[in-house]
Amino acid sequence: MVDIRRNPTRAVRIGRITIGGGHPIAPQSMTATPTSDIEATLAQVEDLHRAGAGVVRIAVDSKKDAAALPAIRAGTEANLAIDLQENYRLASEVAPHVDKLRYNPGHLYHHEREKPWQEKVKFIAGVAADNDCGLRVGVNCGSVDPDKKAKFAEDDSIGPMLASALEHCELLDSIGFTRYVVSLKDSDPAKVIEVNRRFAEQRPDVPLHLGVTEAGMPPDGIIKTRIAFEQLISRGIGDTVRVSLTVPNARKHEEIAAANAILADIAAGRVRSVVDYGLSSLNIISCPSCSRVENEAFIELAEQVREMTRYAQEHAITIAVMGCRVNGPGETDDADLGLWCGPTHVNLKRRSAELGAFPYDAILPKLREELDRLIAERPLAAR
Repeated sequence: MVDIRRNPTRAVRIGRITIGGGHPIAPQSMTATPTSDIEATLAQVEDLHRAGAGVVRIAVDSKKDAAALPAIRAGTEANLAIDLQENYRLASEVAPHVDKLRYNPGHLYHHEREKPWQEKVKFIAGVAADNDCGLRVGVNCGSVDPDKKAKFAEDDSIGPMLASALEHCELLDSIGFTRYVVSLKDSDPAKVIEVNRRFAEQRPDVPLHLGVTEAGMPPDGIIKTRIAFEQLISRGIGDTVRVSLTVPNARKHEEIAAANAILADIAAGRVRSVVDYGLSSLNIISCPSCSRVENEAFIELAEQVREMTRYAQEHAITIAVMGCRVNGPGETDDADLGLWCGPTHVNLKRRSAELGAFPYDAILPKLREELDRLIAERPLAAR
């Protein structure tokens, strides 16, 4: 076993477990069923709980989702976290039934735009405190606070994320709410390593939730995540982890198995000595399936994209396949080619430029046309 000196983060209790403060690193996952489908959601919560998830996250996008929580809570002993998307006011309805609230600073602008974000965070923190809940400040590369992005160079994606996270920590500290963790996620492991390393240097006291967002399908998604986790956890950075994989609902527990395998290897010293992600080749990123996915054909589409594009493996091109309208539009902007999936159509993009919406059975030929066009414009990537 390797003796890893962990960062001296404070302890944050989430239900029956504690994150940070030297406690074991806890793996997490997220349900992919419609939250309003109580039976299906509860079955997946229990599946993840049995697999060893320290926390199981559920998305709540509507009052209908919130209304399902009491029954879900009554049916499981799992530690539950709720993912608040645009409607931050749902916090007061869901908090009595869960152990942790997660909000994204970049999503606080979608409702009540005239209200300062500080008031919204104070509201969420107050609800968390009143209901014995922990809190996660979840900063994502594709949905960063727009005010922060405007203050940094266009090619600097790490600066806005870091500034946003630090600003929210400062506010929470100022109101006396310290029962929170932070996550800073990107689909590029190198950026995940860099932004978390820089945050930990400035706030070594704050527990960090590690993850590579839209890591994709196994085995590639596991490899990307492993690289980031090995380099951070080996430096003592990280208190809880999520492996985000694009897999069918029945296989969501594979995220927990992958996380535990990575953590066991790090503890035993079985790690890579140098980060070599190989970004000079084709890179396909895809989000983990979750309850926001409006058509489960998204998962099959991700597999089809991977197979169809194998002929382009030696080209440094990034293709993003996103499963919903919440994160899809923004988180495909940095990809050379992006697909974000709606109920009946798939939206095709070339970076931020919209190329049209196509039926699921027509998108692959359109994607290939654009991929061939990109290949023709670019030299072969260095081997």
